[in-house]
Amino acid sequence: MLIPIIVLFLVFILIAIRQIGSLRLQIWQIMLFGALAVLITRQITLVEALNSINLDILLFLFGMFIIGYALEESGYLSYISYKIFKKAKSADMLLLIILFSAGIASAFLMNDTLAIIGTPIVLMLAKKHNIQSKPLLLALAFAITTGSVMSPIGNPQNLLIAINGNVKNPFVTFLRYLFIPTMINLFLAFVLLKFFYKEQLKNVLSENYQEEIKDSKLAKLCKLSFILIIILIIVKIIFISLNLGIDFRLTYIALIAAFPVIALSEKRIRIIKNVDWHTIIFFSAMFILMQSVWNSGFFQMAISNLNIVSTEMILAISIVLSQLISNVPLVALYLPILTHNGALTKGMMALAAGSTIAGNLFILGAASNVIVIQNAEKKANETLTFFEFAKIGVPLTVINSIIYWLFLS
Repeated sequence: MLIPIIVLFLVFILIAIRQIGSLRLQIWQIMLFGALAVLITRQITLVEALNSINLDILLFLFGMFIIGYALEESGYLSYISYKIFKKAKSADMLLLIILFSAGIASAFLMNDTLAIIGTPIVLMLAKKHNIQSKPLLLALAFAITTGSVMSPIGNPQNLLIAINGNVKNPFVTFLRYLFIPTMINLFLAFVLLKFFYKEQLKNVLSENYQEEIKDSKLAKLCKLSFILIIILIIVKIIFISLNLGIDFRLTYIALIAAFPVIALSEKRIRIIKNVDWHTIIFFSAMFILMQSVWNSGFFQMAISNLNIVSTEMILAISIVLSQLISNVPLVALYLPILTHNGALTKGMMALAAGSTIAGNLFILGAASNVIVIQNAEKKANETLTFFEFAKIGVPLTVINSIIYWLFLS
């Protein structure tokens, strides 16, 4: 029972230090070690391991990685970046635009989508304006985590709560309870980043200029992909809002949107080769390790014994256990306890907030954090260490929790 917990602990330690002697480890390698460890020690069978891998999420990531690389390759990403950030005259303004544009967009495009598309944009901005990339990468990570709180389709755990948590009119309910505190928390993320990176964020930005599209045909296909994403998300929102009993997976949105690039681009082979396969390996390994931890029953026993439904305890339990068993399994475990104990709408909103802002605490608290870091390492050899993230993430999560508690109590 304890072996998966020990392996999980070792994975956390290795991700924190990322170095063994002269050997520099990447996050995907560490998680793969964790998955192999529980397989070799027979804590999970090969069949269970294969069944635990969520193909929906892997296919969603594959589709979005296709679009993300095509955006870069065509030059259309630079064009979008110019349109969004052309009015930023200072590093402070740039940081605010990243936080609020990525935060609001993640509520409707889903946080992992923004992590894939947003990382090359902030790396491009850092290089163009000669700003250290770390505060911009942190701003992106915190924005897409925090912003996704206020929508039932901002992340998978919110969708689970919207569908199975007896939440009436999910879009209106989420916005009613979580929009204002989320906006406050996005601004407070700016305050903290400004405090810790004061020297790096005092620059006056160089003049913004629009780069030319490098591949006009591929750029048109990317634009078509964007249109498909927006149309399909609007349709999904309408279906959920009207309670029509009709829904389709986010995976379908990603794959349908990626289809024009795969089917019609002459660079399809090159684009597929440049998919971030390491991140896909990371998620596959994580599913196996987390399933092994889940099978141990360790955390189920702990949370069932607590049986607490107050707002402050929902927030605390969600934030802490999301670090250990990931936020979607945590919600799947906690949701029946809350509904059985008669938790009201505010309790469900507290679960959505707590399980989501858990991603602001440590790197492993949100899949989008891993996507940002893996992409930054692959594209620009830039990274965020466990301690660089936690230095701001810990106080930010404490502040986030207080804000949501004040609005939901």
